[in-house]
Amino acid sequence: MLTGEIRSQIDSIWSDFWAGGVANPLSVIEQMTYLLFIKRLDDLHTLEERKSQTLKIPMERRIFPEGRDDKGRPYEDLRWSWFKNFEPREMMDVVDEHVFPFLRALNGSQSSYGKLMRDARLGFSNPALLAKVVEKLDRIPMEDRDTKGDVYEYMLAKIASAGQNGQFRTPRHIIRLMVEMTAPKPTDVICDPAAGTCGFLVTAGEYLREKHPELMRDPALRKHFHEGLFHGFDFDTTMLRIGAMNMTLHGVENPNVTYRDSLAEDHAEDAGAYSLVLANPPFAGSLDYEATAKDLQKIVKTRKTELLFIALFLRLLKTGGRAAVIVPDGVLFGSSGAHKDIRRMLVEDHKLDAVIKLPSGVFRPYAGVSTAILLFTKTGVGGTENVWFYDVAADGLSLDDKRAELLPPEKQGPTPAQPLTEAEHEKNNLPDVLARWRNIAAEAERPRTAQSFLVPVEDIRATGSWDLSLNRYKEVQHEEVIHQSPREIIADLRAIEAEITAGLDRLEEMLG
Repeated sequence: MLTGEIRSQIDSIWSDFWAGGVANPLSVIEQMTYLLFIKRLDDLHTLEERKSQTLKIPMERRIFPEGRDDKGRPYEDLRWSWFKNFEPREMMDVVDEHVFPFLRALNGSQSSYGKLMRDARLGFSNPALLAKVVEKLDRIPMEDRDTKGDVYEYMLAKIASAGQNGQFRTPRHIIRLMVEMTAPKPTDVICDPAAGTCGFLVTAGEYLREKHPELMRDPALRKHFHEGLFHGFDFDTTMLRIGAMNMTLHGVENPNVTYRDSLAEDHAEDAGAYSLVLANPPFAGSLDYEATAKDLQKIVKTRKTELLFIALFLRLLKTGGRAAVIVPDGVLFGSSGAHKDIRRMLVEDHKLDAVIKLPSGVFRPYAGVSTAILLFTKTGVGGTENVWFYDVAADGLSLDDKRAELLPPEKQGPTPAQPLTEAEHEKNNLPDVLARWRNIAAEAERPRTAQSFLVPVEDIRATGSWDLSLNRYKEVQHEEVIHQSPREIIADLRAIEAEITAGLDRLEEMLG
């Protein structure tokens, strides 16, 4: 958890960037990310040095080579712990002319990381600003991975509050709910085809470290964790760089975060390659048929991005693979042929597990669209028996543009540090969602008037359109209210009128 002092330090750095002419929130976080990453590289190198000195063995992983770079500068000068002490103009020269070219060549130009960093540049030319930011970042204590992650999450939250860039960030507690419900395993291969800042992948990584600490003690699982478990795609190179460095700052050494227009490129290379998909893709409306991947059009003939993404998830998953994805409400009840086809596929050809309706304010202040979480398993042979529905009414935050916390931090999210009372449940349904999901057998006993319930596949099939909207199946219990008859109401009114008249007569006599 971030202290108020650290938040103030980050806010101060943010203000320095704005005062120095870097006003775009995305540019600010990109530049801060570069600098944090440069600091992280030096920390890793220092760790290897200490290990080498303690064990009296050669360094296993030397990030900064010995000698000089191709411009004659000693590689030692490129380390944060060295250049932070330089005079501002010399620091600017080292960072701009030496450190960034070094970053662009790191891990080889053909690696996924090398390709992402190919266009990395220092985005300002003010030596005083650089010196000020380096000094303030150096004072923030980020020795442990959790603090680095929290710092990064706080910076990402500032993107969301900036307005138009907020679509890149799904609320962390919603991501955590989806990760908890899918329960990633150390052997999984996880993909987010619309990765943005890699929030889903980061949270999955933190979940695995927390629930499966043994994976770091197993060489094969540790190698898989760092190099083969996480895959993210996006067509915004700036967001990819931020996402890749986000993963690194959260302790994943070499994630596969690469450029790809997921809806436009065919997926022959990695079709059926992933065991888990976690995503909240952007829903931009419609694409031209010519601009859409042909293998997706074979699954569902449509130009709607929200339907194409579901086709993409099915294409990427291997048989038995599972998915937790956010979709707009229209996917659940849209009346077009493509909408019906995609719902029929999920219900009849695969195994649809759950539809979790989210309140419409979850993505405020930058979007008020109603959404739901779909959980399904790719089988190719059906398997849907019952679909679980849950109507989330509250997520712990106010559902207006302020998104203020309704409960203290220890009672937020799907796995709060302290249990919630019944009254507090009314303000945060997420722990209840998770508890009921983990005891799904008991849901068969719940009536359809409850907040969650199971719907047999026969009922969904009987709609003729495979309707998945919760309101289609939820029963509203009306309480019987007994009203007075009109004759009794009129009699009461006459009695009241008579009392008023009598009172006025007495008052007139007194004043008489």
